[in-house]
Amino acid sequence: MLQVSERLAALSPSETLAMSQKSAELKEQGVDVINLSVGEPDFFTPDYIKEAGKKAIDDNFTFYAPVAGYLSLRKAIAGKLKTENGLDYTPDQIVCSNGAKQAVCNVLLSVIGPGDEVIVPAPYWVSYVEMVKLAGGKNVVVTAGIEQDFKITPAQLEAAVTPKTKALILCSPSNPTGSVYSREELKGLAEVVARHPDLIVISDEIYEHINYVGKHESIAQFDEIRGRVVIINGVSKAYAMTGWRLGWMAAPKWIAAACNKLQGQYTSSPSNIAQKAAEAAYLGPQDCIETMRRAFERRRDLMVSLAKEITGLKVNQPKGAFYLFPDCSAYIGKSFNGKKIENSADLAMYLLEEGHVASVGGLAFGAPSCIRFSYATSEDLLTEAMKRVKKALENLK
Repeated sequence: MLQVSERLAALSPSETLAMSQKSAELKEQGVDVINLSVGEPDFFTPDYIKEAGKKAIDDNFTFYAPVAGYLSLRKAIAGKLKTENGLDYTPDQIVCSNGAKQAVCNVLLSVIGPGDEVIVPAPYWVSYVEMVKLAGGKNVVVTAGIEQDFKITPAQLEAAVTPKTKALILCSPSNPTGSVYSREELKGLAEVVARHPDLIVISDEIYEHINYVGKHESIAQFDEIRGRVVIINGVSKAYAMTGWRLGWMAAPKWIAAACNKLQGQYTSSPSNIAQKAAEAAYLGPQDCIETMRRAFERRRDLMVSLAKEITGLKVNQPKGAFYLFPDCSAYIGKSFNGKKIENSADLAMYLLEEGHVASVGGLAFGAPSCIRFSYATSEDLLTEAMKRVKKALENLK
């Protein structure tokens, strides 16, 4: 019988990409859909970065590169870590990949085996739990609701650790919630990690620069656990370079070497052109980051204000990233034209079909009572979108 492998059959499709695809299909049919489902800046890549990519082609950077990326790029990343984060990494601790997504997956495939447990705070980014499955590991989901700003506590982390625990995945600023762990909160988690010497922390910091509370804090800053922390980052969000596909990790040497070995067997290096563009991003002027960050902050304020006007939505104040993740449990169980909303995935589909606004139900993020709206689009579109959402929700009885 011809069929896909058990490994693939166990995976769920990406709900964020699925909703974006459904939105595109409706648009092709002439429906005026506002897409708030995709986590992608609506800005263009800054010109100096694009010019570096063009120059790389003209300078014939078209041959195989080292699997982990050009030394010049890894040095630039090490410089960024030192200057911005106060962290010392050598180029051989850095591995560049085809987006931060591959970097996360590389680490999990390199350190997780059948039966190993990975602690995943929920709400979580949709791909984390699927990557753990792919590695043969077991997800141990620790839930933090809106009442605790979607952030787990040290006590929750301690309670989740078992002799089989191998890794903790942390994301701050967070996708999907926009929550940001403070230094004090990270210190509390680090103290728990320090008590468990076999526990690795995978710290996804891709939204580092989209931060509304000031200085970014990394859990890698704590000396007692630094040798067990893998930082995940990249250029997609900070420099509006999602399509360039350039992410990276900064890791203990043994993990970096393992990921280098793994990546060498299934993709080799990321695109040379993207690498040279990323190098220019890190070495060039940084004012573009602040320009975009301020725009996202204005949009955050607008979205929070508009969402709070909608009866039934519970709204927190995101401290980073570009997502609003309201609790919509007041609408679960209601109906429209005889069709009942059973969960947040149903609600997202209802908003798409009836309100023509694409979002993503929280079910995919491990938070079935919430829904994710991306505000990485213009203020005019956000205003119209939330007007449509309000009207559609009012029609549920």
